[in-house]
Amino acid sequence: MISYSACPSCGQKNLTFVFSVKDYTVSHEQFEIWECENCTLRFTQNVPEENAIAAYYQSENYISHSDTNEGLVNKLYHKVRTRTLTNKRKLVEQLTGKKAGSILDVGCGTGAFLHTMQLAGWQITGLEPDEIARKKAQELYQLNLESSEKLFLLPAKSFDAITLWHVLEHVHALHDYIDQLKKLLKPGGKLFIAVPNYTCYDESIYKEFWAAYDVPRHLYHFSPKAMKTLLEMHAMKVDFMKPMWYDSFYVSMLSEQYQTGKTNIVKAFANGGISNLKAMSNVENCSSVIYVAA
Repeated sequence: MISYSACPSCGQKNLTFVFSVKDYTVSHEQFEIWECENCTLRFTQNVPEENAIAAYYQSENYISHSDTNEGLVNKLYHKVRTRTLTNKRKLVEQLTGKKAGSILDVGCGTGAFLHTMQLAGWQITGLEPDEIARKKAQELYQLNLESSEKLFLLPAKSFDAITLWHVLEHVHALHDYIDQLKKLLKPGGKLFIAVPNYTCYDESIYKEFWAAYDVPRHLYHFSPKAMKTLLEMHAMKVDFMKPMWYDSFYVSMLSEQYQTGKTNIVKAFANGGISNLKAMSNVENCSSVIYVAA
């Protein structure tokens, strides 16, 4: 287990215990959430080492690996995914200024986003640590994904866009990854990082039941300040932020289940809707945020 005596992002030692959160997906163990008073990063304390965490991903309910369509929440997820994939493609094209280029998707799951970019004419590279997900990508889209270790073997200045859709919060070697991603960008290339935002309204409703904590798979829990601080430490700057409007609903539906043991779509959609309303005037209040940096 990894026990932090200093912030895994900024290295400061002013740490505060927040609360304990249950792993509802696999182990049902309790894990502590702590917060850095300096950069405001929250992190999961006493997480498994990198070589031991794979067991915590082995669940049919873990949708990014299994692509499962079982259950109401996952069915709704699939219904909106086509639209979100199109929106992601348009965002990449808009901010890179390219209709076709080279793209690396890190932690690409079963390959749905890469398939979308490939159909649009992009040269694609995908890295995924989970062997089951890589096999699923081959079955679904005939994609040949590489394991995550390949990241540090890729040639510098290779990509117009690098995307991490809800991935960075899973990465043990946080600073090594950011350093390497920066090296892999072409001049003028863009880094897209989507992560949950614990400063959103839906977190304030559900607190330790907030599904986006997803311990111990989520090692870190970012605020906008924490993300900006991390990237600035690597001489990168956030130059655009975009809300992920659907995430508040998805996370609220799961959070309702965790908190009450029941599926309450009406209440979950109400909480997700209020969360989005509070974020309309300030993207930094959104349940999940896409940070675009260079």
